[in-house]
Amino acid sequence: MIELHTHTTYSDGILTPQQLVERAAKAGVKALAITDHDTLQGWDEAIAAATPHNMEIVPGVELSTVHNERSLHILGYYPQRELLEAPLAERLAGRKRRAKEMVANLAAMGYPLEITNLEGNMALGRPHIASAMVKAGYVNSVQEAFACFLGEDQPAYVHYEKFSIQAGIGLIRDCGGVPVWAHPYLFRGGKVEEVLPELVEAGLMGIEVYHPHHAANKVNRLKELCQQYDLLMTGGTDYHGYDLEHPENERWQLNQFNLPLNLLEPIKQAAR
Repeated sequence: MIELHTHTTYSDGILTPQQLVERAAKAGVKALAITDHDTLQGWDEAIAAATPHNMEIVPGVELSTVHNERSLHILGYYPQRELLEAPLAERLAGRKRRAKEMVANLAAMGYPLEITNLEGNMALGRPHIASAMVKAGYVNSVQEAFACFLGEDQPAYVHYEKFSIQAGIGLIRDCGGVPVWAHPYLFRGGKVEEVLPELVEAGLMGIEVYHPHHAANKVNRLKELCQQYDLLMTGGTDYHGYDLEHPENERWQLNQFNLPLNLLEPIKQAAR
């Protein structure tokens, strides 16, 4: 079984790469993609941890692009690391600049924060700021931080630095990878049927059909669109880990879709 969308502590996941691999192995995963936001840092640790489990690690990334003034995520599978690391360094720097702006916004509103990992080697994002707000006692939960301060329409929010879908898809393809539209029905900048042709024109090669936010009717619609545009199908739980102190809060389970290994073969063949 395959799991093609997961995150570790190198971006906004709760589990280290080793912990993620161990949990995936218990869930019966045979091929696991590490798709942290704008960083490749978790690959090596995951590969080392996967060896005793005879598990295949699919090298990946999730790029944060901007389309119609909204965040649109592009998954990339099997990119060549030596070609992608330098461009991603600028993306990571941009994430830190954005985080500093949001922290400054919160301070101006009377909620000063100290984010200790602003200078670290990780993909800093809103979940880290939200967690810091919980720790400081300003909100009761990460969800409250997003709802009141950090959501796209809330006062502390700062847009991603401009990085177009054309630039993101082109970057993955230039690095030999396979670009896939992540969770299309979470995109808030337009209807899937209207946005998809623009992505295809930019060089999109696949769609994440299976995702916890995609009900059966949406899955079926995305399958139709894959057939219409001759696109690859992928799927994953967008797994970020779980609350160690409150495991009952774990929202999604690894390997919950039971996707077969043969879904991975066309992706491998499309990479170069």
